[in-house]
Amino acid sequence: MNKESFGEWVLFITAATLCDLLRFGVTRVALTRYLSGIQGDERNEFIGSSWMIGLLTIVIFCFILYPAIILFPKPIHDSGFYYFFILYPALAISNLPFGNAMSILQADEKFGKIFFLRLFNVGSFLLYLVINYIFFSSNVFWIIFWFIITNVLTSLISTILQWDGSRYILKASKKTILLTYHFGKYSMGTSIGSSLLKSADTFIIGLSSFLGPTAVALYSIPVKFTEIIEIILRSFTATAFPQLSRASIDKKTDDFRKVFYSYSGALTILLIPVCIISTIFAKDFIILLGGSQYREYADGLSVIMIMFIIFSLLVPIDRFTGISLDSINRPDKNFYKVMVMTTVNIIGDLIAVFLLPILFPTISTIAILIFVSVGSIFFQLAGLLTGFYLLNKEINLRFSLIFSEGWNFYKELFAKIKLKIQ
Repeated sequence: MNKESFGEWVLFITAATLCDLLRFGVTRVALTRYLSGIQGDERNEFIGSSWMIGLLTIVIFCFILYPAIILFPKPIHDSGFYYFFILYPALAISNLPFGNAMSILQADEKFGKIFFLRLFNVGSFLLYLVINYIFFSSNVFWIIFWFIITNVLTSLISTILQWDGSRYILKASKKTILLTYHFGKYSMGTSIGSSLLKSADTFIIGLSSFLGPTAVALYSIPVKFTEIIEIILRSFTATAFPQLSRASIDKKTDDFRKVFYSYSGALTILLIPVCIISTIFAKDFIILLGGSQYREYADGLSVIMIMFIIFSLLVPIDRFTGISLDSINRPDKNFYKVMVMTTVNIIGDLIAVFLLPILFPTISTIAILIFVSVGSIFFQLAGLLTGFYLLNKEINLRFSLIFSEGWNFYKELFAKIKLKIQ
């Protein structure tokens, strides 16, 4: 797509992701934690409560977005967020069963089923994109339309296979709804804050008359590197969170520490060679993802990507302090940590996007985007230090053990592989 159209897609998917995190932020973390330690009727009540809260949030979004279109048609139509206002409620309905299924399967550690749903969801959309690229070259509206259709199909599979818990909707109780809500209000705030950490750059760049959708498209190319890192990170956190929750509920503090040390350390160690290779081939990565239309910007965008490579090395410990705080039933502290990070990020973005062009009128778009990416390193460092401090007050940690236990994780893994081969 051309840079302007791609910028519109980025703005839609960024806003939609933020709202999805708000919706599922109320229920997903709470559901995963509670289901890790309960069985029977109480389990079904929590699943039903998750559905009730999910349906209510969709109704709230409809009451916000559609009246806004009626009251402010021209500003919304002229903005880069027009497709979001029109189509997000349909997306929210389409992915509710899919989203609930992911929460239940994660709590039950059914990662093979999670993989199947993710593969079908992403694979079906990718198939459409390939067909569209070869035969149709549809505009942004139709791409979003088929994105919604792929979510409908994934949700249908979740319901047919009875993975989404929809049959327990009427099992919801006032008690479990309130428990889910009171836990979820902090995890929702954390999810919104986490999304703002990723999307604040895009939103603020998009609001600048000096930069606009084209700059959003440019910035989004190196940001793709962090999305690749997210794939690895989600694999580790999805596996670790139920284990941490179970250890916390069973009051096995030593087991809890070991899971935290080994997973956060192992992931950091794993990312070191990935980041070294990515630094060497940063420019090639930009051209590969963006295509020839970004070749003239490749040098500047590769600098931005290197900033995100540094950023990525700080992510694992920060993220694991966050899920560990949720696991010990302190989502409030995780929320405070994310708010510190979000504040640092937004202040940095506002300085880079709005103040620098005033102080330096001849500054280039790429230079501003580089400053925005540098700010990401500072907010990630703030999150790592704040999260470790808050978690250390709860369970008494030693920072050095993160890397030693991370290395032991691989030694044990290689020993198991060697034993199987023999």
